[in-house]
Amino acid sequence: MKPTLLVLAAGMGSRYGGLKQMDGLGPNNETIIDYSIYDAVHAGFGKIVYIVREYFLEQFKESVAEKYKGVKC
Repeated sequence: MKPTLLVLAAGMGSRYGGLKQMDGLGPNNETIIDYSIYDAVHAGFGKIVYIVREYFLEQFKESVAEKYKGVKC
């Protein structure tokens, strides 16, 4: 059985000025969350659970959950 990774992504990014976990920063506009998912899958995690604020839950679903919908680890 593969372990589950719990990612605490509820920070508001007030010092950053926005939702840094959702801003593209990589060469192909990858987000911090994209790198987290990549590393977790390659480290052997079978499931990733994100804790997010209700305030940006819909934005999270649109930009992250939909992107990885149906991906099997």
